[in-house]
Amino acid sequence: MALAVLVGAGAGAGSVVFRWCITTFTRLLSGHADYAASAGASNGHVPWLGPYFLLLAPVIGGLLYGPLVHGFAKEARGHGVPEVMLAVAQRGGRISPKVAVVKTLASALTIGSGGSVGREGPIVQIGSALGSTLGRVAKVSEGRMRLLVACGAAGGIAATFNAPLAGVFFAMELILGTLSAEAFGAAVLASVTASVIGRAAFGNAAFLRLPAFRVEHLAQYGLVALLGVVAAAVGVGFSRFLYLIEDACDWLWRGPEWLRPAVGGLALGLLLLVLPEMYGVGYPVLQEATAGGYAVGFLLLLLGGKMLATSLTIGIGGSGGVFAPSLFIGAMLGSAYGIGVHRMLPGAAGPVGAYALVGMGAVFAGAARAPITAVVILFELTGEYSIILPLMLAIVLATASSRLLTRDTIYTLKLRRRGIDLEGPARGARIGAQQVSTVMEVLPSPLPAATGLTDAADLLSRSGHGALPVLDEAGDYVGVVTAQAVAEALAEQPEGAPRLVGQLAEPPASVTADQPLAQALHALLSTGGTGMPVLESAHGKPVGWLSHQSALRALHTPA
Repeated sequence: MALAVLVGAGAGAGSVVFRWCITTFTRLLSGHADYAASAGASNGHVPWLGPYFLLLAPVIGGLLYGPLVHGFAKEARGHGVPEVMLAVAQRGGRISPKVAVVKTLASALTIGSGGSVGREGPIVQIGSALGSTLGRVAKVSEGRMRLLVACGAAGGIAATFNAPLAGVFFAMELILGTLSAEAFGAAVLASVTASVIGRAAFGNAAFLRLPAFRVEHLAQYGLVALLGVVAAAVGVGFSRFLYLIEDACDWLWRGPEWLRPAVGGLALGLLLLVLPEMYGVGYPVLQEATAGGYAVGFLLLLLGGKMLATSLTIGIGGSGGVFAPSLFIGAMLGSAYGIGVHRMLPGAAGPVGAYALVGMGAVFAGAARAPITAVVILFELTGEYSIILPLMLAIVLATASSRLLTRDTIYTLKLRRRGIDLEGPARGARIGAQQVSTVMEVLPSPLPAATGLTDAADLLSRSGHGALPVLDEAGDYVGVVTAQAVAEALAEQPEGAPRLVGQLAEPPASVTADQPLAQALHALLSTGGTGMPVLESAHGKPVGWLSHQSALRALHTPA
């Protein structure tokens, strides 16, 4: 608890320093606190250049952060969250402490010089690096190290966006990938501590101001549902486009990596000259769109421009997050959609700003597939509760549609392109790459579904396993019965309690003989260590048994 509070305080202080750096570099390089609010204006430091200073700002920024990232912390390049996910999943939560310093400067220079990226990726990586460093100093266990990394991520999100609940769920859903009482409690402590510091520095105002929204016609639910499906396609498309541009930049660039951001900055500068609203994070433009200040055609132009500007910023080696661009793209999509349906159904559509908010959450959910985080963070960023039901509907549909369209999220796709599977073994690991069929044990004698509980208890006690497979009268596999389930049923014996094994059998997560062992271990962990049957891929019949002991035998089995 004490360490979680310390990590939260560090993440809160880090967010204050980070945002101060962004504002400072933005003022130095653009002459404005947020150039997107004054898009097209000249730079007060060099007024004689007019708007053409936009050609030089990304180049100057690239000359500064390019050598910094290349020379001190290459992992600070890009949007940051995938590196934290990898550290938690396969590296015991170990993150170099210098990442916090390099990421702060590199991301602030990227955004300040016109890079069209967000703040959430950098602050997650900064907070996580602080948590990992504190864990090493305190010499905590590997499990606690991962937890402190998640606390750093929660604190960073909470302080930067004034969203303490969203910080907690971001850490649980995306960083740890699980929810437990201990992890939740520690993340809450870190998030609350960071939020207190963030609110003291930035105030307690809501991020967006939206008109009141009430569902007065059932047709609005249908309209919102359709927007959720469309937003999922846009979110997935943004993910694909991001890495397509990154591949194009990799293919085109043949010079030293430290020079790449500066040379690529020329292309970014040309885009900013045409569409200056893309400068930096772009929250003022997002606010104007939610207020209905733009026409449909310009909204769609801003949507496409943000996709290109963000992808180009990341592709040339910039440092920044993709969460804020996802919100921006969603707001443009939602506003354009809202204007369209309002023209077709003026009496039933509702305000445009509501669709902008729904679009923000749905596009992020489609790209990141983190529905709980999407719902909570949009509620906290706006303080608007009246839209929670349509927002939840759209986000759930966007998440489901995204899962149908692609296996990966915008975060995991970056790792998979590098040959890293978070569910697979780490590189160099001694077990994990083997197939389950090479290490599984002989299948223990199954229990007929009609076996009584007393007989089942006797057979389980003599089997040497904590669970046994169960077959029905036709010999088909129906699930597994555990010794714990049988013991509890025998101890309680209330009226109408199960009397036969078949009534207690439950199918565990499916593990097949041709599956990599690393993936099967995740399923084995969920059984509580009792072991589980290995199924034949074609017909789903049990052909072997997998336990932790049999998995460890892979150490003596060639991959």
